[in-house]
Amino acid sequence: MSAHHRCSRRILAATITSLFACAGARAGQLDYTLYTGIEHSDNITLSATDPISQSTLIPGATFRFDQQGEDLQAHVLGSIEYRDYLGSRFSNQTQTQLSGQANWSISPQRLDFVVEDYAAVQPVDSTVSNSPTNLQQTNVLSLGPTLRFDLASAWHGQVDARYIDSRAQKTKQFDSQRGQFAARLIHDFSHSDVGSLNAETQKVHYTSALPGSDYRRDQFFGRYQGSSAHTELDVSAGWTHLQFDQGSPRSYSGSMLSATGTWHPSETNSLSVNLARQYTDAAQSMLEPDLTSPVEGRGGIVTGQTVVGPQVYLERRGELAYAWRSDRLTFSLAPYYRKLSYVNDTTYDQVGKGANVGLDYKFRPTLLLSAYVNGERLRYDTLNRLDRTVSYEVALTDQRTVHWSWRVSFLHQQRHSDAAGQSFHENRIYVGVIFRR
Repeated sequence: MSAHHRCSRRILAATITSLFACAGARAGQLDYTLYTGIEHSDNITLSATDPISQSTLIPGATFRFDQQGEDLQAHVLGSIEYRDYLGSRFSNQTQTQLSGQANWSISPQRLDFVVEDYAAVQPVDSTVSNSPTNLQQTNVLSLGPTLRFDLASAWHGQVDARYIDSRAQKTKQFDSQRGQFAARLIHDFSHSDVGSLNAETQKVHYTSALPGSDYRRDQFFGRYQGSSAHTELDVSAGWTHLQFDQGSPRSYSGSMLSATGTWHPSETNSLSVNLARQYTDAAQSMLEPDLTSPVEGRGGIVTGQTVVGPQVYLERRGELAYAWRSDRLTFSLAPYYRKLSYVNDTTYDQVGKGANVGLDYKFRPTLLLSAYVNGERLRYDTLNRLDRTVSYEVALTDQRTVHWSWRVSFLHQQRHSDAAGQSFHENRIYVGVIFRR
């Protein structure tokens, strides 16, 4: 059995086990869709000079589980997809995407046990195109206890201990074990406004990376979380110190900032902003939960853009998202900027600028037209390389009955790159059926 299928089956088995365990608990809600379809690409390897035409049979499922019990609270989103490359030019693949959080209240308001698991499909080499041979499964698991205790009026204390394990199907330098400890002093300003002072330390050990990759991260920061009828705000600001076991220089320090805010001026409009300046690495970035629902039907699995490995980098990121919705029309616009500066190996230093535009229109309650456009300008400083990528997709979904629908879509993407052999054009057509529980 290939390493790919061993990794995929391990994640799939863990997912199914978790769902059955949760489904047996009271007050849990499980929703899912099953789908299957045929996709045809005129350049499945995204090659600049030798395009390969390929049809693929894609059965899959998306699911969502929510549990809000006294003893167990859980939220799990996931997609499982099998890609059968017809004609056997490529090895068939099972792909899994999962974002799961579970909290077991051992002693209510005192002691909890927390489990988080995040599975994703990432490129083996992020500087080349995402062909079927350049994809791999990754998984990050975090688990441990949380202890809470009261202090003075409106003041609380919290202590977290976590064991974190990260694994990749092909890039073994990504595999790591981490121990994390955090102490927090929390103050309730009101029922909707909370402030805290936080101290965190994390020890990172890579099992297969080169010497000098292991390091310790210490963070000290303040955090404010507040909401009102029209706004939500979550801001953290403080200081980070990194201490590597080997290398020169062995330590790095700098300010950290993470801010997310959303404004709802009316029922039809929303504006969100997301800012960050922080030291992180690939596994740590995957621990940031994505609680949005997966795309139903085709597109359940989204390939990431992470440089999978042990490298630590300084991330500077800004995102703005505007959404407008009515009974028939939904429109979204999300420009973004990100700059990654790697601390030990500058090969992958990069600056990306781009925007996502989405549009949904209901011709009638059961017939939906969706359109999506993404454009990005990505510059690699050390490699002296510039990539300009544009993709757009148009899809039509018809809900025939309460449970059954069909979907057709057309996707075009193209890249113009300074790197030899990394420009491409691709057209993709998909036809499929969906069963929704």
